Amino acid sequence: MSKSDVLIWQVDAFTDEPFGGNPAAICVLPEYSSDEWMQQLASEMNLSETAFLVPLGDPSSYQLRWFTPNVEVDLCGHATLAAAHVLWEQGLVEEDATVRFQTRSGELACTRGEFGITLDFPASDCSPVDDAQLVSDLKLAMGIDHATVFESPFDLLMVVESREIVMELQPNFHLLNDIPTRGVIVTAEDDRDEVDFVSRFFAPRCGIDEDPVTGSAHCCLAPYWSKRLNARMLVGHQASRRGGMVRCGVVGDRVRLTGDAVTVFEGCLKISVPTVDEQRDTK
Repeated sequence: MSKSDVLIWQVDAFTDEPFGGNPAAICVLPEYSSDEWMQQLASEMNLSETAFLVPLGDPSSYQLRWFTPNVEVDLCGHATLAAAHVLWEQGLVEEDATVRFQTRSGELACTRGEFGITLDFPASDCSPVDDAQLVSDLKLAMGIDHATVFESPFDLLMVVESREIVMELQPNFHLLNDIPTRGVIVTAEDDRDEVDFVSRFFAPRCGIDEDPVTGSAHCCLAPYWSKRLNARMLVGHQASRRGGMVRCGVVGDRVRLTGDAVTVFEGCLKISVPTVDEQRDTK
């Protein structure tokens, strides 16, 4: 593949204003390069996620993979929202078409509506953690005395007593890096009007001390708070420094996550993008 063929966009997701929400890099390739090269580019971008898209036969269907600066992940909400935003904004998919991504977590559909872009994601159930040592180590790392701890397929979930506890958290990232999990979600019920719950998300093992807005965490948060508050439609505030709002709907074993996105810049790679075969031949 020649130089300057590939465009890359940086998009702020789960926000309607630049420099808010969670930034993601979006790179559309005619075919996947090697895992090594994509990981190198994700490390170069140094964002929570860099998403790589490859078109399929259907004009509104793409393969989608997500990389943090350190690892490839199985599910990422904000970069999926950002990817769909780019496809519509660049005219690569018709405005009224549903975007369908083929991913490690199955097919993910994205639609546009009154409140922004809606992601149709699998719900993640959580169950209580019965490992007393893990709970003790986690509380120490997070600086939290009282919390109920659950585990989902991806993360650990800590439910605390108040919004103020969530807002004032100052984790010990050295200790947290030793906790065997993708990330740690800390959450509490929110007493503000039009906000149902607040959360923060920490994932130092993935190279992200604190993620600004984490769509995949809401795959666990939405079902948990839906059951606890007896509500199918909720609004979550992820209270990082940048912050963002996620509208959540729970429908059976799926969650619908809705938010806006803003393109911050468009660039062109000034390096060649090796194919998998080319990369293999150089070794």
